[in-house]
Amino acid sequence: MNEQTTTINEVIVTASTFSFGKSDNFKTMNALDVVMAGNSCGDIVAALQTLPGTQKVGENGKLYVRGGESDECQTFVNGMHVLVPYSTNTENTAIRGRFSPFLFKDINFSLGGYSGEYGQALSSVLSMETTDAATSDKFGVSASLVDWNIGGTKAYQNSSLSFNAALTSMGLYDRLFTQRQEFTRPYRKLSGEAQYKKEFNASSVLKSYVGYDLTLVRQHIDGRNLLLKEHNIYANVTHCASIGRGYSLFTGVANSSVLTDIDNARMVGDHYHNFRNEVHLKVEVRKVCSDVLKVSTGVEDYIRNSTMRYDAYHYLLNYNILAAHIDAQWRIIPRVFLNASARAEFMKSDCLLMPRVTLSYIPNKYLQFSLVGGRYSQTLADDYLAQSRGEFSQRTADHAIFSMQYKSDATLLRIEPYWKKYHHLPLLEDGVYRPHGYGTSRGVDVFVEDHSLVKHLTTTLSYSFNDSERLYLGYTEVQTPDYASRHNLRLTAKYAIGKAIIGLAESYANGRHFPTGTTPHYNSVDVNLTYLLNPKVIIYTSLNNIFGRTNIFRYDASANPVVPSCDRFLYIGILVSLKNSKAYDISNF
Repeated sequence: MNEQTTTINEVIVTASTFSFGKSDNFKTMNALDVVMAGNSCGDIVAALQTLPGTQKVGENGKLYVRGGESDECQTFVNGMHVLVPYSTNTENTAIRGRFSPFLFKDINFSLGGYSGEYGQALSSVLSMETTDAATSDKFGVSASLVDWNIGGTKAYQNSSLSFNAALTSMGLYDRLFTQRQEFTRPYRKLSGEAQYKKEFNASSVLKSYVGYDLTLVRQHIDGRNLLLKEHNIYANVTHCASIGRGYSLFTGVANSSVLTDIDNARMVGDHYHNFRNEVHLKVEVRKVCSDVLKVSTGVEDYIRNSTMRYDAYHYLLNYNILAAHIDAQWRIIPRVFLNASARAEFMKSDCLLMPRVTLSYIPNKYLQFSLVGGRYSQTLADDYLAQSRGEFSQRTADHAIFSMQYKSDATLLRIEPYWKKYHHLPLLEDGVYRPHGYGTSRGVDVFVEDHSLVKHLTTTLSYSFNDSERLYLGYTEVQTPDYASRHNLRLTAKYAIGKAIIGLAESYANGRHFPTGTTPHYNSVDVNLTYLLNPKVIIYTSLNNIFGRTNIFRYDASANPVVPSCDRFLYIGILVSLKNSKAYDISNF
């Protein structure tokens, strides 16, 4: 008797990555689970913050991963980069992600150690793949205290055309519930999306997506009427096809444009204007060489320009980043797998070569051990790049991760110690940002998911310990960044009873250090209830911070505490399908 060979295509290495979607054998949740997380209010970014490795930064709500800043986590849709994946709002107000989880069949959140395909991300990558062409017509509406949506899909033979329109307004909510901040024009966002998908044959698929957001808000703060207006448009077109002899070809183009104007931004009478644009071009060839070897190689270009004007100060940036990568997945011997890649990036006259490697041992269907190491790079934010007087190109980070995972039918356990070393961070010296900053981030993440305690009950535990130190920006000595908290703990439970699903979440983070003081610990207990009224109607309600604790997010330069606009947030929504048989398909357009 001979051992049957397992081809490399059947192996999914999940070191330092959490995947959501039906296609991943190591999945922990699907899109509905993401939406129904106790503290998400239907926002994918808030739902991802229940995972280990993320840190609670309540004043803006963005993703901060393993001691990295929010911009170190980059978002890709169908393999194409998204310049600004968040909505916008005034300072010290939590924002949401632009995308609904129902748009995607695969959501992969990598906490580090990703392959050479992904660049311009120092800490983590959120990679999402949109759903395939629809096979039936869909039409639905939804409404809540804060947003109203209408969307639908027209299915054709081997293709589909979809649209979605939404209006988000805090006007009604602000009248019903008292807010600490004074919004003279409540937050409003008008957004629209469209998709076209075409399957020429089983191995040739075209996908296109375009989304537009218009955001308006006016706030009375410090004796001035701040008015914020932002246009954000993102579009991409991708095509993936087999070209014979085991080769497949991926091509894509994406464009991101963000136009922001703020009146009375810092003082009465001033005006802030910022326009950012990025064109992302990408070509990749993939080859299945044998049962034990798969190779991919590609080139891409980021073409960027940015303009900023604030009173007398202004800048204009134009640059591009040309990159190439090669990636090989090799089954060395049965149960031992090697993923080796190299990425090269060229910016101005600088060239970076970044090797990356993952070695995995899978002794049986329950266990997996992985060692991950590599170097990663990212350009500075435009504001720092403009003030560097040409002395900057890219900052880098070295990752080292050891991943241990156990998965049975009822339990998933993952433990990951990690270490990161930062180089060439921006450091303010004599009024100029120079690449002399550095830092380290080390810690351990623990994740447990269990379905065995009680029938129909799913529980999760996420714990992160992080020790970060940096010398960068205006720091005069090595210190812990003010966005980093050392301990983060999240507990969630979801119980299905009849036509209802009840969710509960507990979030804790210890205090953060600021020059003017250390904040108390953060704590919030959140609940939600989802009820299937009938096959076409879903009612969803959630209440965040049910005990009404006033969490202090940070201290400003005058030692004043920054707190949320309101301690609790109530969300009540109804989703109705007018065409198809499943209410939750409303957003899955």
